[in-house]
Amino acid sequence: MAIMKKLRLATLAAGIAVAASFLPVSSAEAQALGNSNGETVDTIAAVVNNGVITQRELDQRVGLISRRLTQQNAPVPPADQLRTQVLNQMVLERIQLQRAKEDGITVDDATVQRTLGRLAQSNGLTLDVYRARIEAEGVPWTVFTNDARTELTLSKLREKEVDSKVTVTDGEVANYIASQRGPNPGQTSDLHFEHILLKAAQNAPQTEIEAAQQRAQALLQEATGGANFERLAKSNSQAADAAKGGDMGFLSQSKLPPEFVTAASTLRPGEVNPSVIRTADGFEIVRLVERRNSQGTASADASKLVQTHVRHILLRVGDGMSEPAAREKLLDIKRQIIASGGDFDKFARTYSQDGSASQGGDLGWISPGETVPEFERAMNSLQDGQISDPVRSEYGYHLIQVLGRREAEGSISQQMDLARQAIGQRKAEQAYADWLRELRDTAYVDYKIDQPSLQ
Repeated sequence: MAIMKKLRLATLAAGIAVAASFLPVSSAEAQALGNSNGETVDTIAAVVNNGVITQRELDQRVGLISRRLTQQNAPVPPADQLRTQVLNQMVLERIQLQRAKEDGITVDDATVQRTLGRLAQSNGLTLDVYRARIEAEGVPWTVFTNDARTELTLSKLREKEVDSKVTVTDGEVANYIASQRGPNPGQTSDLHFEHILLKAAQNAPQTEIEAAQQRAQALLQEATGGANFERLAKSNSQAADAAKGGDMGFLSQSKLPPEFVTAASTLRPGEVNPSVIRTADGFEIVRLVERRNSQGTASADASKLVQTHVRHILLRVGDGMSEPAAREKLLDIKRQIIASGGDFDKFARTYSQDGSASQGGDLGWISPGETVPEFERAMNSLQDGQISDPVRSEYGYHLIQVLGRREAEGSISQQMDLARQAIGQRKAEQAYADWLRELRDTAYVDYKIDQPSLQ
């Protein structure tokens, strides 16, 4: 079977929150956590409904995030500010876990182990090597495993309480498509952005994600406080355009991340978006520089899809083929293809373990969303004719070659599907933010350390 054709995988963005156990502790117990001599060895940082967050838990989370920032050579926020932000995150996390327990939401051990296995695979590692790497970063594996369960629990809670209740009507889809074309066909805006990117892949350890987020929040405060955006980008951005001050130039809305376009709808030229934007690449701080009438026609732009002509060689892992062996074999095949002048077709027919092998690995023209995310990200990063290094997906390891790209007229159903997806994602994010705010407002929270300013 040609596995990559018309196949979509919802990859779990299982960030792993690094914290201690989340088992409820009674107030009486927490106030006197002691050793055999009766000496107090822990105190309460915050009471959250009928549970507590201990100082030890807070110190552990703060310490791990500080270490991660230091490893990345990133500035560490002042201690009080970092502790405040981390404690607020932990409070909100604890409230959600309590709600999940009330809803009867549980995650079994088998699901947790499958998730850990997927995280290891997505990093191109065996589970044992992945565990060794996590522990080398100072995170006990038992903590990492427990927190995988926490993230899966919160994901199930969000699906039940928020995502499953989001609906998108046909009228909203029609209005969205019309809005992309502007009030007059052919009249829409190109957008000129500057941005600062702090990389944090969706499947990165949660300490890395949280460290990038904390750093992004600190930079956002500087940017909104009047700091020179260009200098901030040159000094801190991890994007390819950092040397240019994060200047993206004018781009049509279809070529920008949808989160940027949404942000632009409420910004005036010169304004910095008041919140950090999460994308698949990491955390973004954006500044709208200017708008101009589109240089093309919005109606044409809105009805076209960029398709990629691609082929691949797949080696499956297992049945005598180890992860390192598969990678090394594909690297050797790549060297031979280049040495032979580019005879990818012959090597695909000989070695590929996908149904497309008989076609020389040719998958034809692929539209956005028609292949698994790992494959699509690698494919999108390649120039015409370029061959990737081995890429890991749930199916094994791939060598990918892009043969060309084209703008294709999207069918009405494709346009509607893309519009429905964009609207649903936007509505779900807003609904989730509103739900979290309501959940926080109805919870009993009593801070036992210096009162932080809630954000």
